[in-house]
Amino acid sequence: MILPMARVRIIGPRDRLPSALEVLQDFGRMQLDRIPSAEGLEATSPDADVARHQRPLRRMIDDTETAMSLLGISEVSAPAAAVAASSSTFAPSVASPSSAATDLPRQARFARHIRRQAEALRSRRQALDEERTLLARYHDFLKAFEGLLAELGSAKHLRAYGVTLPGHERGRVDTLADTLSTELGVEVIVTSRLLPSGDLAVLIAVPAEARARMERGLAAARIAEVPVPSGFGESLNEAAPRILARLAEIPSAIDAVDSERRTLASSVGDELRAIRFGAYDRLTTAAASALASATRHAFAIEGWVPRADVSSLRKSIERALGSSMVVEELAREDWHATEAPVVLSNPRLFRPFEMITSQLPLPAYGSIDPTPFIAIGFPLFFGMILGDVGYGAVLGAIAGLILWRASKESRWRTAAEMALGCALFSIVFGLLFGELFGALGRRWFGLRPILFDRETAIIAAVVAAVGLGVAHTALGLLLGMIESRHKPRAAASRAVQLGMLALIVLAVLSMVQVLPARLFGPLAIVVFVGFPVLVALEGIVAPIEFFST
Repeated sequence: MILPMARVRIIGPRDRLPSALEVLQDFGRMQLDRIPSAEGLEATSPDADVARHQRPLRRMIDDTETAMSLLGISEVSAPAAAVAASSSTFAPSVASPSSAATDLPRQARFARHIRRQAEALRSRRQALDEERTLLARYHDFLKAFEGLLAELGSAKHLRAYGVTLPGHERGRVDTLADTLSTELGVEVIVTSRLLPSGDLAVLIAVPAEARARMERGLAAARIAEVPVPSGFGESLNEAAPRILARLAEIPSAIDAVDSERRTLASSVGDELRAIRFGAYDRLTTAAASALASATRHAFAIEGWVPRADVSSLRKSIERALGSSMVVEELAREDWHATEAPVVLSNPRLFRPFEMITSQLPLPAYGSIDPTPFIAIGFPLFFGMILGDVGYGAVLGAIAGLILWRASKESRWRTAAEMALGCALFSIVFGLLFGELFGALGRRWFGLRPILFDRETAIIAAVVAAVGLGVAHTALGLLLGMIESRHKPRAAASRAVQLGMLALIVLAVLSMVQVLPARLFGPLAIVVFVGFPVLVALEGIVAPIEFFST
């Protein structure tokens, strides 16, 4: 549901404005709004110290957020955006923790230092990953000839070359030794192995003095040599043991970097959060001060609060600042619904589906929150489409695993909670359709459909789908009629469209002789009569909307 909002005005001595803003930050459920211009009131300016430090504060927030992201430090609670005069969202503020220091230069240096450390750790991790990827390309080849290369490593008078050929060119290997021996005029050793990829690995050993002629021969034959990575030696027999040893070392090096990152995150996480929250609070205070208005002796602040929280706000102000403050709720006639922010509040069961609602433009204040309808309709339609006990169980298991592993406030957890509902409906409709991994349930367990068999009852499946579509559309028209209750002509138009939709369904049923066929003509005439009524109520747009419906 969309919470009813109240516009509240707070008035007090001008020198109490900073204290009042602190109380509002601690309260955390009021969105400030600019006060309409009035004679004798002037906009206040933010604290000079805070205004001077706005750019360093934003840089410090960027440094802390980057460091926290790189180190995997979770947010205890999401900081609020600066209080702004926006009526489209409701943004509570977060009070700065008591641990936040007031030494801004020291905090800025600390945040920048930790960011650089985190970026250095990321660079080391990326370099190790890239090195492992590069050297892994040699692993299968070198493993295939590991023993032979070890022997060749001690034979300084021989030089080894590696090439790979497609598997179907095995016959070419049989003649390669004789061909190279003839062209080079020296003895050549050629050994081949079949790689897991299906390619053929070929190791060629020649005397070191024939190196230049060998390389010219490979080039002339258009055979691509396996290149030796830089830093591991000049020849394959020299590089092979070093590459394999390095491949064995890299996992422990990666583990060491990850351990260093976790240690750093554990040691600086709390301070980074405190610095970040404190910086957000200072910026929030500056933005809030700019939204206040004042005379020489008094200040005034206006903003939006959920109506149920007005009493709590009044008590918080009185408890912290005494009777010198006045908190009053403005009359409903003094503001328009389009100005009020939209705050959604739904039962725990529906709350995960607010993530879908948030991807769309929020409903207007005073209208209907679509979240409950999405929470029921989305899993229901998903379950009808999937409709399989086995696949529903697999989806539920994956969602359960994500719920077990994901942090409490993460979007992954929210998505998993929605997936559980989809899995449940998939299992229910799987039982109704008699499906478990398709037809396997029927063959293995004798599972039979309770409702109908989707594989054979095509007409029944189509009727069910169309019926749900009609019900879905009728519900939309009904909700539109309720939402337009303060606009009589629009509400009447929705009611006429709903009636016409019902008449069309009845006409179709009479056409296919579910109802008496003689009803078709009268029903069709009444439907056509509805079009001029729609034009009279809302103009030519209404019939066009009905056709789209």
